[in-house]
Amino acid sequence: MTDTVTAIVVSYNTADLTVEALRGLHEHSGPKLVRTIVVDNASDDGSADAIASNCPWVDLVRMQDNIGFARAVNLAAARATTDHLLLLNPDVVVDSDIVDPLVDFARRHPRGGLWGGRTLHPSGAVDPRSCWGLPSPWSTVCFALGLSTLLKRNPVFDPESLGRWNRDSEREVGMVSGCLLLVRRDLWQQLGGFDERYFMYGEDADLAFRARTQGWRPAITPTATIVHYVGASSPTARKRELVMRAKATLVRTHLPRPALHVALLVFGTRLRAVANHLLGMRRPEGRDRSWAPLARQPATWTAGWPSAGSPVSSAEPTGETNARIQA
Repeated sequence: MTDTVTAIVVSYNTADLTVEALRGLHEHSGPKLVRTIVVDNASDDGSADAIASNCPWVDLVRMQDNIGFARAVNLAAARATTDHLLLLNPDVVVDSDIVDPLVDFARRHPRGGLWGGRTLHPSGAVDPRSCWGLPSPWSTVCFALGLSTLLKRNPVFDPESLGRWNRDSEREVGMVSGCLLLVRRDLWQQLGGFDERYFMYGEDADLAFRARTQGWRPAITPTATIVHYVGASSPTARKRELVMRAKATLVRTHLPRPALHVALLVFGTRLRAVANHLLGMRRPEGRDRSWAPLARQPATWTAGWPSAGSPVSSAEPTGETNARIQA
């Protein structure tokens, strides 16, 4: 069986990192990887030119406008003809073959539908964001009460984190992150690809929700491992807003009594804003100010993402995915 693969990368103002990721993927992949498509979302740092000159084997699509992560992936996927699609972030280091291990894992676990691997921080520590549990009524209650922060990575009170499992074994998961995701192309087409309402964040969780309703069971394997650069800095208020807007869209789309769950998200942001204010009175250097704007102006995010294609500032990064609230 051939099991051919097309890799898809969305680039935005990460020229050096993207070139490094593409070179590593090219150098370490076997014959199953037959094509790599990069969509550059109107970068202004010379990313497209750097990719063209350093990675001539890549099919490069230069966008005139920043169309967002979901639309860019869908555009690339529509050009693919292989058996599988491999979504890969531009801010990763690929220093071993990830294509063959993922395809082999998919063969052994065909009901997965969506397959992922293991991500590490540059320090070598586990980066748990290769997969998550999906948002649920219980996880929303835990967020509202602050339990997912106080008891971080507790499997009961922080269920989306999947506990302290180090992603070092094969396991079914709620969702596979779009930073490293293998999917059969026919299933991608059947599901309609990413929902383009999600300009960034949340599109991978939404895809998993829809796949699971059809009986698919996403899973990951530690045999495919990458180094992931994102996450070293503290979250900004703007990034929090984008993540919470994605979370609001997810609960409105996939959970029962969505208005109640949106209200719980609002309560959770206000609780964190108050807690961080009180903490900042004692230790200003430890204060996280990114919750306060969300608590003061919930209308900026509670409606969720707008209709497909609605513009969002092109200054926002669109080469990373993560539906998880980093609280």
